[in-house]
Amino acid sequence: MGVKKTFLEFLNKFIPITQDEYDALILPCIIKRQFEKKSIITHSGEIENYMNFVDRGLVRKYYKKENDEINTQISHEGHIIHAQESFHSRTPSEYTIETIEPCELSSITYECLERIYTSSEKMQQLGRLVITATMVLKDKWQSQLVKLSPRERFINFVTRHPELMQRVPQKYLASYLNIKPETFSRFKHMVREHSKKILVHQN
Repeated sequence: MGVKKTFLEFLNKFIPITQDEYDALILPCIIKRQFEKKSIITHSGEIENYMNFVDRGLVRKYYKKENDEINTQISHEGHIIHAQESFHSRTPSEYTIETIEPCELSSITYECLERIYTSSEKMQQLGRLVITATMVLKDKWQSQLVKLSPRERFINFVTRHPELMQRVPQKYLASYLNIKPETFSRFKHMVREHSKKILVHQN
């Protein structure tokens, strides 16, 4: 399990919010939800009603392609996860959202989020910034899948998220990085051997 994060810390990355503003405008809308490992948070085919901030734990988003589960997002503490298209368009989700570890979420319903937006111009601006940031991240990831080789994607991910290599099952990571499981295993072995050599040189 990672370090617990707070939603206020997350929002403050986009725009400064005082504790009083948070307590008055946002906190009344937050529903604290807890899920066991391998719990379905959102089923495919249903309309996404919640935007979820991960306080603690690990969550994945995937869709089914024939018999395979294609992972499109893996989120840990301090990140937002929801079936975005379904949430904003109010149409059934193509995705399933499931916990990888036991999770604590701060969730806001669609209706309550709309009320937050209408409460002030600052909240509207905050909403735009958060939505834009999630869209930019998604686009960046899509371009990485196209532009980078499997090896580059693997090294990039390991460098930026070493702790997730221990926490996320290999089959989920391989799917997320769009790398064949046997290739992923080879890369993982290569990184392990490289780390051993570094340790030997240091000692």
